[in-house]
Amino acid sequence: MNFQTLQVDRPEESILRLTLHRPDAANALNTQMARELIALLAPLRGEPDPARCLILSGAGERAFCAGADLKERDGMSDAQWRAQHLVFEEAFRALEECPIPVIAAVNGAAFGGGCELALACDFIYATASARFAQPETHLGIIPGCGGTQRLARAVGAARAKQIILSATPFDAPQALAWGLVNEVVADGSLGASVLAVARTIGANAPLAVRQAKRVIDCGLGVDLRSALALELAAYNQLVPTEDRREGVRAAREKRTPRFSGR
Repeated sequence: MNFQTLQVDRPEESILRLTLHRPDAANALNTQMARELIALLAPLRGEPDPARCLILSGAGERAFCAGADLKERDGMSDAQWRAQHLVFEEAFRALEECPIPVIAAVNGAAFGGGCELALACDFIYATASARFAQPETHLGIIPGCGGTQRLARAVGAARAKQIILSATPFDAPQALAWGLVNEVVADGSLGASVLAVARTIGANAPLAVRQAKRVIDCGLGVDLRSALALELAAYNQLVPTEDRREGVRAAREKRTPRFSGR
């Protein structure tokens, strides 16, 4: 696909890398970017792809994503604003429902919708100089693409209220201490660090990785008894797979498994 606001490449066959590419606008999310995210991500739910992990990053060192493009939004009617937000909602849903693991590689600013994009990924790596914020209350709105809910689940309700109600930016070490970020790496080493963890994920059985991601996500929304039933159902679906047999053979023969996704 040819995109205006995204760059897509495969550093390795099993890894898909998606870069938000509006560097002159701090990679701000506009309608075109949202539509292109949908066009790229939605088919992954139904079409087989050799990629076993996806990396989401931002072009340049200035910003991962500075949030929604306020220049585009300035002057919109209420109806136009709501219509655009529907496109944003679909893009975030496509990201959250991506069947393969998605790692956010956050460099620079992840503000507003940019922070929400990172939160919609499975986990976050960030540079030491990265900064996060949910500044929407300073603009007369609230986070509208999952920020109030995903942030509270990541850092707890009290911390999420502090972040959102104060609209105050915070740095990567704080994000790590609060549980928002999985790991903080030195500036300049983000790409290699995220590629290494993506490679590790990609080396595991793809059907098992997808099922584990799905069960964790679905299980968080139900009671423990129901979540355990989801886990058991997913486990049993993996028993007859060739990958399960290959994993056992490889362990017995003390070699690296060759998973086929079957």
